[in-house]
Amino acid sequence: MSADGWSSVLVLGGIRSGKSAYAEALVAGAPSVRYVATSAGGEDDPEWRGRIEAHQRRRPQSWTTEETGADPGRLAAVLAEAKPDETLLVDDLGGWVATLLDPANQPNDDVATVAALAEAVRACAARVVLVSPEVGLSLVPATPVGRAFADALGTANQALADACDRVAFVVAGRPAWLKTAAAEPGIVTDLQAVEATAPLPAPAQVTIATPVAAPVAPAVAAPVAPAQVTIATPVAAPVAPAVAAADPGEAALPVDTVIEPGMDLPLPDSDSGPDARDRLERLDLPGAGVGVLLEAVEFAAATQSTAAPRPWGPVRVLLIDGSHAGGATAGADPAESGRRAAQAEAGTGALAQLAAAADADIAVVRVPASGAMEDGPVLDEAGVEAGLRQGWELAFAAADAGREALVIGACGAGTQAAATAVVAATTGAEPVAILPRVLVPGGRYDDEAWMRRCAAVRDALHRIRQEPRGAKDVLAQLGGADLAVATGALLGAAARRMPVLVDGPVGIAAGLVARDLSSQSRHWWLLADAGRDQLVRQGADVLGLTPVLDLGLDLGEGANALAALPLLRSAIALASALPVHPALLTAPGDDGLSDAADDEDDEDDAAEASDEAFTEPEPRGPGPASA
Repeated sequence: MSADGWSSVLVLGGIRSGKSAYAEALVAGAPSVRYVATSAGGEDDPEWRGRIEAHQRRRPQSWTTEETGADPGRLAAVLAEAKPDETLLVDDLGGWVATLLDPANQPNDDVATVAALAEAVRACAARVVLVSPEVGLSLVPATPVGRAFADALGTANQALADACDRVAFVVAGRPAWLKTAAAEPGIVTDLQAVEATAPLPAPAQVTIATPVAAPVAPAVAAPVAPAQVTIATPVAAPVAPAVAAADPGEAALPVDTVIEPGMDLPLPDSDSGPDARDRLERLDLPGAGVGVLLEAVEFAAATQSTAAPRPWGPVRVLLIDGSHAGGATAGADPAESGRRAAQAEAGTGALAQLAAAADADIAVVRVPASGAMEDGPVLDEAGVEAGLRQGWELAFAAADAGREALVIGACGAGTQAAATAVVAATTGAEPVAILPRVLVPGGRYDDEAWMRRCAAVRDALHRIRQEPRGAKDVLAQLGGADLAVATGALLGAAARRMPVLVDGPVGIAAGLVARDLSSQSRHWWLLADAGRDQLVRQGADVLGLTPVLDLGLDLGEGANALAALPLLRSAIALASALPVHPALLTAPGDDGLSDAADDEDDEDDAAEASDEAFTEPEPRGPGPASA
């Protein structure tokens, strides 16, 4: 993780409180994560197995998994063996306690085992996040088994809370920090007062242009001064029903919030996605389902907090036009980015055509030019803050205007090299393996220009080898104004609970920086198609973003997402509008929701869950195991 100040965190929460998703967000910025699964059993319980699989699907492919369910003593050994450069996520202690109390593990000195685990956490060289259910807020269980489980788990939670540096209690997806140090970086608590500062002068100006289905190529307006934004409104009507506009009161943070590492942003609902998957299996579909588009349905369900999501209504495209100097622009026509931006403003060109078909308007954001990365910092500190603030406010403005999703696009010269440098600096990737080739008009590749860009990225990375690698440092040294605006927009969209379709090198590079400012933000992003860029694929894997489609689109940054958007909307519309298949209606008034959703209220009885601990060795909570 990029933020310092803590080495161990205990995340507590009730059933379906969102504690597991929040714990995953805390470790999202780590280069690699070892997921320690403590649950055992579930082979004879399809509903429980479905919960486990839902947790598995959320994990990035870069994570590794270790099972400790069969041996409660193994968990302390895993902590003792961990290396300083590792990050461990233990989910959850409820399953561990259930296994500890299993008659198969008796006689057993439970108190000594808990004490040994607490000591292992204190001595662990790696960073550790532990998840545990809180079952002590309900009535005392009526059975001896239930009381034994509640007592043992309460004892374990107290011991681990004392051993950990930080303790969070998650309620309805929102964390309240029970143990933290306000003066130390790494985690910003809900109890800390956020000092509001006056917004910095906006470095860009927004203009709204109108893409039309049959453009008539109007005359292009005179060039505007650097720092202008234009917004285009399409004439094509949306096919799918729109989702209600975001309520400004839902914003997690005010518009003048300080943008800094450790920002605490809201998370999507961790249960609605799996519930939507279960519901879709019961619908009156003529075939076997929506295939890979299920990923989009689950994403929409989580961001809308409903098992029956509706397709997104109006969308806003942020087309960022910011040029770079030096070798990053080798082989590029300096006038090309301005021509693309002017096309979007005039409602012409490929992006405008796609926007008109997808019910999207285009905000053309012109930002100041960035310096040559090989020679020195590309942007000063004030420029970084101004770019982040500009992007944040653009996301808020889109939400206030009734836009229901954002698409991040870019058309500036040198943006691919800048994005390559950022991805290499934050993930350790080799620049020559991820830098996109230089394509010139006529379909010809300019390999000499590509080599000059490689040299510029290599020299820039060598120049900053001893420099700090914080999120804002990376933007100042390598990213530039365009990536700063894109980063701010990603953070602002998460603050307004607005989904973002990331697309292309700039969107992915900005996502890596935004993740280091707020790890929760990445859960609001969807990658419709990775295209053919290795940079996008590698950066997306680090972010835990799996492309919904594999179309290999290469229409330009922002255009790929718009091309896929109607297909995503169609799948979500089917999930929203279709009724349950008649053969699956088992009782009058069946609403088609999954068993997990129908039984959610029943699961609030912690005593009943603990009574089942011996037959199903984990309490009925979000603590997953892994196949």
